[in-house]
Amino acid sequence: MLKRRLGNGGLDVSAIGFGCMGMTSYYGPPMGRSDAVRLIRDAFDRGVTFFDTAEVYGPYTNEEIVGEALQQVRDKVVIATKFGVDIEGIGKTGMDSRPEHIIAVAEASLKRLRTDHIDLFYQQRIDRDVPIEDVAGAVKELIRQGKVMHFGLSEAGVRNIRRAHAVQPVEALQSEYSLWWREPEEVIIPTLEELGIGFVPFSPLGKGFLTGAIDASTVFTTDDFRNSVPRFTPDARRANQRIVDAISKIATEKKVTGAQIALAWLLVRKPWIVPIPGTTKLHRLEENIKSASIELSAEDLRKIDNATSVIPVQGERYNASGQARIDR
Repeated sequence: MLKRRLGNGGLDVSAIGFGCMGMTSYYGPPMGRSDAVRLIRDAFDRGVTFFDTAEVYGPYTNEEIVGEALQQVRDKVVIATKFGVDIEGIGKTGMDSRPEHIIAVAEASLKRLRTDHIDLFYQQRIDRDVPIEDVAGAVKELIRQGKVMHFGLSEAGVRNIRRAHAVQPVEALQSEYSLWWREPEEVIIPTLEELGIGFVPFSPLGKGFLTGAIDASTVFTTDDFRNSVPRFTPDARRANQRIVDAISKIATEKKVTGAQIALAWLLVRKPWIVPIPGTTKLHRLEENIKSASIELSAEDLRKIDNATSVIPVQGERYNASGQARIDR
């Protein structure tokens, strides 16, 4: 698979990464450990070198699986993990980016990942109780010690991106971006381009919706977080089906899948955008990887934009508590 560079610090990764979250949390029952390890290794064997995890996924088990799966090829892959969630419930906000906590999380993550360094260490969400300069300073110290190679932010707004970047260069921003969530195009992407920061879209397939495998009649398991997402109510899914239908029509013309169109569309936006779709199925993994070789012409892009931009997306992308944590 072709490589792409995130940021200005020499962080080269596969054009399509692997979001490991759904293997252990949020999207229904977790995979068996051996199956998850095997799938990550299958991804590597097929050219994926960029793997995304976090201590909160599980919690903790996701990092352990990633560490086990990639231990033998550690020098050939880039592992991203995250800090900043108050897993133990010590505070009131659900966030904890105190410098001492960042350092403790790094040490614990290194052990679970079976490595001596974290390639990309993201703040998972902005902590309004801790100045972003203190956060960046703590990661800067970890970089000085060689325990972290690069600093990242997730779902951060422009103001905090700039403030953090002034203390320690931000290598990548991870935020939601897809054909049904294009808000980053307004100010985030221009800011990243100005500062030389890479962009890692999570949920590039709309939490599965853009694959066409979900419709208004789909019933999620009780432990699937989409049950609480306004964009996934039956009425919202029914309204948003128009977007999937539009993408599917274009995909049929090109003899590819809707998911591949959605990923290829992201890849053509900027050469420093690297989506991280997740899956628990080998055939979906292979489908996602093949999107990196799909070429979209100017006419293809015009068709995609004309078909999707006129369709209003129904429903917020988070529930009330999630919306409250959005950084503007």
